[in-house]
Amino acid sequence: MNNIQQTFSIKDLENLCGVKAHTIRIWEKRYNLLSPDRTETNIRTYNLKSLQKLLNVTYLVNSGYKISRISKLNEEEINEYVRSIVSDNSTKNQAINSFKISMLNYDLELFLGTYEQLEKKRNFRQIFIDVFIPLLKEIGLLWQTDTINPSHEHFITNLIKQKLLLNIEKLQYSNPTKKDRAFILFLPENEIHELGLLYVNYEILLHGYKAIYLGPSIPLDSLPNMLSFHENTVFVSYFTIRPEKDHISKYVEDFNSTVCNDRMNELWMLGKQIMHISESSASNHRYFNSISSLLSEL
Repeated sequence: MNNIQQTFSIKDLENLCGVKAHTIRIWEKRYNLLSPDRTETNIRTYNLKSLQKLLNVTYLVNSGYKISRISKLNEEEINEYVRSIVSDNSTKNQAINSFKISMLNYDLELFLGTYEQLEKKRNFRQIFIDVFIPLLKEIGLLWQTDTINPSHEHFITNLIKQKLLLNIEKLQYSNPTKKDRAFILFLPENEIHELGLLYVNYEILLHGYKAIYLGPSIPLDSLPNMLSFHENTVFVSYFTIRPEKDHISKYVEDFNSTVCNDRMNELWMLGKQIMHISESSASNHRYFNSISSLLSEL
């Protein structure tokens, strides 16, 4: 939990904040905006506090504030300006940046305020596709570069998960309108990354189908019991890290022998691990490179 990257190069700041390194240098020299440390070879380094400040400053600049004005504010005043803008104007890019700041600062109030403003202009589906999906991709980049630690990722993803569950529950009160097939959603054993599958569950319900969400780490031998759920059952799974690439083809074979038997129930698969599945002629195998491609089949 303490392996978060504490120092950043000016290139890191450029990538994370979307401000050119040349511009950052100008802001430092002309407005004394940041005070980087220097290595023995005179290379700039920045701490996490500087990154957070630059994210806030970038937010204000993108909202129309002049850097000359921002430079006269102290850090608390900058934070207050960010909060006031969030309450008045939450565009897509501003919202993503705001959620990122919320994550870095563990700021629940900022997350909820940003989401509340988004709800005034967008439905949940639009919020998830336009804001949460790009945000999650950025979080993936931050994770890969060791910029954030597990507590940051868990904080923001659990808040997004809460919103998903709330909207799924609303749909569950409506009776299905399409009865030609039903869906069972599950993750394989030791797979715990469920945001993608949860959103697919939301979309299936939104499209009027009946669905049973089983959740993470489901053993294959527990699935045959689900075959009585509907005459035409479609299983859906999301392979992010499990099964591992050397075992995923065998997993699909085991699904057929353990679950399907003679019924040949469909298995729809998403996630980066599906690229490691060997070619198969089984007609009940459906591979989707994105959630949107799967939704086009509903």
